[in-house]
Amino acid sequence: MNVLSRLLRAGDGDPLEGAEQLRRIQAVSDAALAHLQLDDLLPTLLERVCKTLEVDTAAVLLLDQDSQELVATAAKGIEEEVRNGVRIPFGKGFAGRIANEGRAVILERVDHTKVLNPILLDKGIRSLLGVPLIADGTTVGVLHVGTLVPRSFTNEDAAVLQLVADRAALAISTALVKRENAAAKALQGSLLPLRPPEIPGLEIASRYIPGHAGVVGGDWFDIFTLPTGHVATAIGDVVGHGLRSAVVMGRIRNALRAYAIDSNDPPTVLARLDDMVCHFEPDEMATVLYAVFDPGLGHMTLSSAGHPGPVMASPGQSRAFSIPVSADPPVGSGLSTSRHATGIEVPLGSTVYLFTDGVVERRGAAVDDGLDRLRSAATTGSPDRGCSKIVAELLDDGAPADDFALLALRRSERE
Repeated sequence: MNVLSRLLRAGDGDPLEGAEQLRRIQAVSDAALAHLQLDDLLPTLLERVCKTLEVDTAAVLLLDQDSQELVATAAKGIEEEVRNGVRIPFGKGFAGRIANEGRAVILERVDHTKVLNPILLDKGIRSLLGVPLIADGTTVGVLHVGTLVPRSFTNEDAAVLQLVADRAALAISTALVKRENAAAKALQGSLLPLRPPEIPGLEIASRYIPGHAGVVGGDWFDIFTLPTGHVATAIGDVVGHGLRSAVVMGRIRNALRAYAIDSNDPPTVLARLDDMVCHFEPDEMATVLYAVFDPGLGHMTLSSAGHPGPVMASPGQSRAFSIPVSADPPVGSGLSTSRHATGIEVPLGSTVYLFTDGVVERRGAAVDDGLDRLRSAATTGSPDRGCSKIVAELLDDGAPADDFALLALRRSERE
């Protein structure tokens, strides 16, 4: 009732102006702003905040979860914050204190002992009020306003700003998720092969289908030739989802390629990859299957870092079979162990199918059942038709719960 009373008394007692301010605040809601992209949402929010509270400056700093810093993302009246890339450590300074304490903070007098950002002092801001942006119990940032003349912000002012922040935080969080997922999709799309490489003696096809949750995972696959004439192929899955997983996936893919140049031995390559992830990505983990065909393509050597072995369909056999591989630890697990190799002949006309968990895992069903369905669906002949058949038979109940990545390699006559 205090907030409502203050609004209705605004404008020198003019109830119409107070009602208009209330209408503006009610417009700052997830329903009103959720459809906007973040770059449009934040300026609109700050414009309304400045009009509602009659302040000279306003800014939104969003929390970078990786660095635990508040990043100046949008500003009105102190646009330098964004241009200069201001970052405030969580728990430090004015904005960091708000995020850490999860409540409104009022500074009636701004000085260097209370703020870390010199821009606030250089602009001549005399008083500040800030509140946390909290969505679903998680702090996503800070919203603060300031004046160029001294002002004693009241508890009612703080309640108004917190009301705005509460209504805007969910829309901001939703926009951040959309932006991150779009970036992750773009990154993942740039790293997955746009089209199969032309390798004499191999027909190649693939499928990648995002999980129904719409959040990009860390699934990836790759195939490339080595200077020695060997052909290398890999498939893997970074633990987790979203942009961070996509970034890590890109680093792992590129590191594996670099290590593959120095060795044709899959266990050696995965051991080096494990060392890299443990050292540079200590909080990350991924499963990887790495295989190398000899130059004649008739023999394949595999090593698995916690990833399921491939399925092979060969002419003259009534059913495809799983290639047995040693289940060595995932890369990044920190488990020191020797890695193993599995060698297998690849008869002419055979098709090898590499896949990620999303191909065989279904809610309420055992993984072994999914593997059995995959072996039944896998065929020789055109790898593209083989991939289509697997998709049709294993996704007959709709989109997968997790990303679905499939790579098919058929050994054919060299032209």
